[in-house]
Amino acid sequence: MKRTPKINTIRNIGIIAHIDAGKTTVSERVLYYTGKSHKIGEVHDGEAVMDWMPDEQERGITITSAVTTCQWNKTDIQLIDTPGHVDFTIEVERSLRVLDGAVGVFCAVGGVEPQSETVWRQADKYRVPKIAFVNKMDRIGADFTNVVEEIKSRLGAQPLVLQIPIGAEDRFEGVIDLVRMQRIVWDDDSLGASFEATDIAPDADETVIRHREGLLETLAEVDDGIMEAYLADEPIDAATIQAAVRRATIALKLVPVLCGSALKNKGIQPLLNAVVDYLPSPLDVPPISGVHPETGEAVECPSKDGAPLAALIFKVALMEGRKMSFARVYSGKLTAGGEVYNPSRQEKERVSRILVMHANKRERIEVAAAGGIVGIVGLKSSSTGETLCHPETPVLLEEIEFYQPVISVAIEPKTHSDQEKLEQVLSKFLDEDPTLKVKIDEDTGQTILSGMGELHLEVITHRMQREFNTHVNVGKPQVVYRETIETPSEGEALFDKEVAGQKHFGRVRLRLIPQSRGAGNSFLNEVSSEQLPAASAAAVEAGIMESLESGTLMGYPVVDVQAVLVDGEYRESLSNELAFKVSASMAVKEALQGGQPYLLDPIMRVEVFVPETFMGDVIGDLNARGGKVESIDHRLGIQAITASVPLAQMFGYSTALRSATQGRGTFSMHFSHFDRS
Repeated sequence: MKRTPKINTIRNIGIIAHIDAGKTTVSERVLYYTGKSHKIGEVHDGEAVMDWMPDEQERGITITSAVTTCQWNKTDIQLIDTPGHVDFTIEVERSLRVLDGAVGVFCAVGGVEPQSETVWRQADKYRVPKIAFVNKMDRIGADFTNVVEEIKSRLGAQPLVLQIPIGAEDRFEGVIDLVRMQRIVWDDDSLGASFEATDIAPDADETVIRHREGLLETLAEVDDGIMEAYLADEPIDAATIQAAVRRATIALKLVPVLCGSALKNKGIQPLLNAVVDYLPSPLDVPPISGVHPETGEAVECPSKDGAPLAALIFKVALMEGRKMSFARVYSGKLTAGGEVYNPSRQEKERVSRILVMHANKRERIEVAAAGGIVGIVGLKSSSTGETLCHPETPVLLEEIEFYQPVISVAIEPKTHSDQEKLEQVLSKFLDEDPTLKVKIDEDTGQTILSGMGELHLEVITHRMQREFNTHVNVGKPQVVYRETIETPSEGEALFDKEVAGQKHFGRVRLRLIPQSRGAGNSFLNEVSSEQLPAASAAAVEAGIMESLESGTLMGYPVVDVQAVLVDGEYRESLSNELAFKVSASMAVKEALQGGQPYLLDPIMRVEVFVPETFMGDVIGDLNARGGKVESIDHRLGIQAITASVPLAQMFGYSTALRSATQGRGTFSMHFSHFDRS
């Protein structure tokens, strides 16, 4: 049976970065050097352990966050490799929600790239301590100093340089450790498993001395002990520096910066040392707190095995067709075969099995202790963001914030057998991915699938086919318009026919008057009850409202008109409700045609968040789409542009915005009203 690690020897960390910065390559080296895997899997070969999904292997990108556990220096590292593509940003969000620390990977050439900013802000939101690893120092154009400056200027972080590279590009050999004052060079023949660390003399290279002084000065600004020793010009040993760096990192005052080249197997072991030395255990971060689901009182959940159970489900995945719930145990113990309570649903659930995950492989355990990140089999109704606790000590932890989808496609099954499976398959994907939405459009009958981007929806439709053998056609959803009229218009109709051997008579004259946007449809009767009985007037109103459900232009509903009944003729024994409904309907059609009908577009309220540099291009693009900019607000280094834009012009906007802003722009939109574009 797998041993339960002591809570102070646990490091729950995530690897976060922009797409193609090398996160998964770093993860693969971590697994290899910690002995978790015996072969280095390469992303470009489609053999990375952490990219286990077929879509990930084919595309060479991470789509879903993968969990694994490994050991280094008697410390259990529970690691989550997260996606870098903006379409899968929810995977980063829900992972950071349950992690105690993070390693931000930056490309030495690209620096702080757009998605790096996004994931860094996500980590800041959850107050997650971070280490920065400047990767790809062997690439042409690698510039370590520039990346450090960008971390400071673009992320608003205070970098603490713990290593400087020895050479760069094809001359990159290793690193200088400024804490221990050592020169570390890796052996290429051993795939980087062995390296040589030699001490550096106190009067070493001027660059090394300057960076060592910079390290101590930066540390002295946030640590009184270092400040006193530094001002007194006393020698400061490595252990003292490490302790100070750990305190400053956990307090979110500094971000230690290391460097290397994961692909060339250089720099990973010192990174692992830094994870152990500087990132917090569950005991080093403030205990999470929730609320009592009935009283609303605050409940603290200390990181102790003996405390009441509090666990948060941060992800639900379909693995080999079965529902797997990933949970972080914050306090207490989770026991296989035991019963847990879900306060969100007010339901009890049974934990069938508890699994320690290694990507898509697993190891069964009987008990998950505080600080553990595990997979749970057996939960039927519990979903992402929900709490598991003991029925006698209920607690509700803060739920995970989900993003609203920004792009939609229409899907339809290709065959009758696909039709039968589609609803069930979509239900499984909705359980797994909270940013995915499905709705049936009542006006068109289309099934509309909404997600975070075109790649997101493309992966979902591929998985439908690959995993569930369900084939669908994908197309743009139809835009549902409304119709109205420009000018007042009258219509008159006479219904005088024999139907099923019975004579029917009814004559109606009415006027349609355009109303202001959003006023809706209304009916006004100007005919006296002597001329037209109340029952006949009600039939006229019903016929008018029924007829307005389908306009004369393209058959869309007619809105914002007032129908006024100005005249009618009633004949005793011949007139009935059917006659007046039909005549009213005919009169409406005539009046609509004479009222200069036109289409109303669905207008979306769009909020676009962009760095100020790109604001002009974004506003120009919105104007070209027929949009009207309503306000521009400055928020935390970005501009928030609010605009009204016709829905028909918003297809493909997600891709266009990323292109116009180098991927740094984001947007959200929702329906506002119908209006003329």
